[in-house]
Amino acid sequence: MPATVASRASREGATAVLRFGRIAAMGTVAALILIAGVWASWGTAQHVMLTKGRERGTMTVTRCAGDVCTGPYTPTSKGSKARDRVEIARTVAVKRGRTYAVAVKPGSSDVVRTGPSGLLYAWVPFAGALLLASVVVAGGLRMSRLAWVMGGFGIVLITAAFVVL
Repeated sequence: MPATVASRASREGATAVLRFGRIAAMGTVAALILIAGVWASWGTAQHVMLTKGRERGTMTVTRCAGDVCTGPYTPTSKGSKARDRVEIARTVAVKRGRTYAVAVKPGSSDVVRTGPSGLLYAWVPFAGALLLASVVVAGGLRMSRLAWVMGGFGIVLITAAFVVL
């Protein structure tokens, strides 16, 4: 009998170590996915969210070629100067002939959309990361409620960006 008790204790100890390893590994993967999503979004989101001291204005798209659209920039904030040509990334939401509220990235002629549409569009990579991490949380961590919440937030964010753009 003592050998059976020792065997059971050894098995339970090994199971606990494997469970901890699974939780640590999957938690790390989920955290890295979310960090990568924030990192990818922050490159654009910082110019949309932190507008104090940034040049803001409007851009009228006159030409699109490849993945970039160009046009003149008209300032609306103090200290901003008019430019003959600025560039914005070409997306399905950027159309030739339309005017968009934009912020100029410091030290460049690149602009990003501002307002609710620009803010939601900037956070789309994070929404994708939420969706991907929700699968890891559900399968690897076995936390289905948290996974549903994460996935739901991701879907809502992507849907809101689609509707607003």
